[in-house]
Amino acid sequence: MSPPSQPLPASPSAPAAAVGTRVWLRFRIPARPPFRWGHSLDFVSGFPATRGEQVVAGPHLVKAWRIDGCLLLTRIGPWSGDDEGPGSGPGSGPGTGPGGGPGVGSDSPGVEVTVAAPHSPSEDVLDALTDRLRFYLSLDDDLAAFASAAAADPPFARVEHRLHGYHQVKFPSPYENIVWAILAQRTPITAARAVKLRLMQHLNPPLTGFGAEVTPFPSLDQLADLPLDVLTGILGNSRKAGYLSGSVRRLREIEETFLRTGDVDEVERFLLSLPGIGPWSATFVMIRGLGRMERLPTDTELLKAGQRVYGAEVTAPDLVSLAAPYGAQAGYWAHYLRAGG
Repeated sequence: MSPPSQPLPASPSAPAAAVGTRVWLRFRIPARPPFRWGHSLDFVSGFPATRGEQVVAGPHLVKAWRIDGCLLLTRIGPWSGDDEGPGSGPGSGPGTGPGGGPGVGSDSPGVEVTVAAPHSPSEDVLDALTDRLRFYLSLDDDLAAFASAAAADPPFARVEHRLHGYHQVKFPSPYENIVWAILAQRTPITAARAVKLRLMQHLNPPLTGFGAEVTPFPSLDQLADLPLDVLTGILGNSRKAGYLSGSVRRLREIEETFLRTGDVDEVERFLLSLPGIGPWSATFVMIRGLGRMERLPTDTELLKAGQRVYGAEVTAPDLVSLAAPYGAQAGYWAHYLRAGG
């Protein structure tokens, strides 16, 4: 008698039908100056890890979210600052309407957000969305000391001048960054992106509104509750499925506040304890998923960017010396080098 066959991993289901939305409110979020929304749009348009997950239409970014179980669609644009009511969150009242003029390629006081959803979002959900947007767009980052250091660094000053007012656009959450770090291991970016999109479509429907159709990234609970055999079927890789499942379940046990603001060495140790996260990925998440700029990444792409700006003779050890004047914002220096060097 032949042995029983092993069950195959569960196949991912077909993408769900799109869900329509209606506009519920508009509000503004201030940014710490200098801030130029156009630089944020440029970065999002070219960032490979999230390409195709949002729509850039003129001066606006249309992106979907899942916040506390609520599906939301946002249209984010420049806040021109030339009319009344500065506002700082959902309770501040509507503005006069998004526009593509001031604030896109020039300094802006912040962003204007229009929220659409299938159902009216609660105040708690809107507060959580506002916090997520501030974090995602790094609106509270203070770039004054960074700009001063750049002024004393002539080769890099040209980069800072080109990107002046650019606040790093992070991964929308640290756990999304960790998922990407695992999916992209030893995998071409286009293939990793296709798997990520498949995961998103398995867990959430696309939302329609503002002339676009976009799918939100899953919540941490959705990812942690996904059975391992289903996750393996979606990813097509049992090793990565194990890494991802183990990591998101560990992440669910801690507060995101610890990752954002806790002692930098403790946060790094925690990241290194996650399945599938090594030193390079931990630094990647520290900078791009958490905005913890104290760490300096070391990779070939950064070295190439450094050589373009500082000269072909620059070596990897030289990067450490060149970053030293930027202190706790060495990560910003590295990010600007890669984004605009």
